[in-house]
Amino acid sequence: MKRSQVLHAILFGAITLGTLACSKQEQPASTGASPQGPQASSQPASGPGTMAGSKVAEAPQPIVVPAGTTITVKLGSAVGTKTSNTGDVFMASVAEPVTIDGKTVIPAGADAKGKVVEAQALGKIKGAARLKLALTSVTVNGKAYDIESSVSSRTAKGKGKRTAVTTAGGGGLGALIGGIAGGGKGAAIGALAGAGAGFAGGAFTGNKQIELPAETALSFELTAPLTIQPQ
Repeated sequence: MKRSQVLHAILFGAITLGTLACSKQEQPASTGASPQGPQASSQPASGPGTMAGSKVAEAPQPIVVPAGTTITVKLGSAVGTKTSNTGDVFMASVAEPVTIDGKTVIPAGADAKGKVVEAQALGKIKGAARLKLALTSVTVNGKAYDIESSVSSRTAKGKGKRTAVTTAGGGGLGALIGGIAGGGKGAAIGALAGAGAGFAGGAFTGNKQIELPAETALSFELTAPLTIQPQ
């Protein structure tokens, strides 16, 4: 064999061995990178923390105060047949908390508002003075809610005995709150309006007008449900 042919064979063998060595070095690098590639990193983490985070908290539901519920309030100022007019607004505060299923939904001290449905002084109508009041709103958690309530009604007769009757709406709830004979001045009267619902009171002046002083407790029944939004 010629010398040039031997050198050519040696050179060809060296190139072949070098190529094989390079391919073996590159193969582990490509296969070793795959476990840490995009497929491995894209798998979601699992565990109790992830399960808890995926749960959506349930939103609190509105509370419905049913019709027939009694709300007892205290007057913020005096209301009477001589000093008030039909359509006047009066301020009050809730005297006793209102609860539903053992939970207080209207706390004591909550602001309330009402209106004078009728105020007729003695002498303007024949035979009697009349005062009718209704509750129109209550404030819970800073939000005022319009309400529909029964009418609290009082009547003072012009002659003989003077009486006042509190009526609390469709259920027939009512209480005779007083009967006074003669001409006594400033006689205060009161009676329980409903079983444990609160007190209704009033006073008669010497000229046979009806006067309910501030802090007088009055009870009203809801005639329609009241929906209170959660805080």
